[in-house]
Amino acid sequence: MKTFKTRIYEADSTFFEGELESLIIPTSGGEYGVLASHRNAVFAIVPGIIKYRPKDSEMLFAAVSEGMMRIENGDVLILVNTAEHPDEIDEMRARERAEEAKEIMLQKKSIEEYYQAEATLRRAMIRLRVKNHDIK
Repeated sequence: MKTFKTRIYEADSTFFEGELESLIIPTSGGEYGVLASHRNAVFAIVPGIIKYRPKDSEMLFAAVSEGMMRIENGDVLILVNTAEHPDEIDEMRARERAEEAKEIMLQKKSIEEYYQAEATLRRAMIRLRVKNHDIK
């Protein structure tokens, strides 16, 4: 299968650099897939699960925060605040964050706090899905 050069950068480090056969990112409109020879484009990435297949390898997964992806002349650049492999995720901490967020949502203090808790809960659930390989 044809490959394309990909660089995935977190805010403070390089997450991945290399050749990919395929890539799927989370966007506000759903998942978006990329293969070699894709047209030039820019996409906003929402918190979710990134799926990528390095050359001659199996599909890999990572939890990512918000960011963006640029495809230009066959090269892909992804910038996200955070990206985590399954083995980097602390399952206990993610479960605790999810429970704390649920409690805040039930307290109904303010709409801003509710939305912040909702975002925290979503990130925690994504991290747990990646950690437990619950990828659909």
